Amino acid sequence: MSTTLHGPTAGVVVLDRWLDWSGSGRYDLASQGRLVRMYETVLREASTKADLSRWLDGRTLAQLWRELVLPPQVRSRWEARFLELASGHRPGA
Repeated sequence: MSTTLHGPTAGVVVLDRWLDWSGSGRYDLASQGRLVRMYETVLREASTKADLSRWLDGRTLAQLWRELVLPPQVRSRWEARFLELASGHRPGA
């Protein structure tokens, strides 16, 4: 997972309009709350692998996984594809 997801891990990012159409697509990744919200938004709204790869970081995703509020079908698809998410294994922990 971490080799395919290599998005930003620091700084301020502005998500593409098709991902965050609410008008508040600016995220300061130093803020844990905004980082979590950005991951939730991307996981719910991304429709291409390129979007996922551009915005998500594999290690960060694994660290945040249990905190993310996601629709059950999104969570189950990700856990089926990446068993380390389902098992609760956290790389580097």
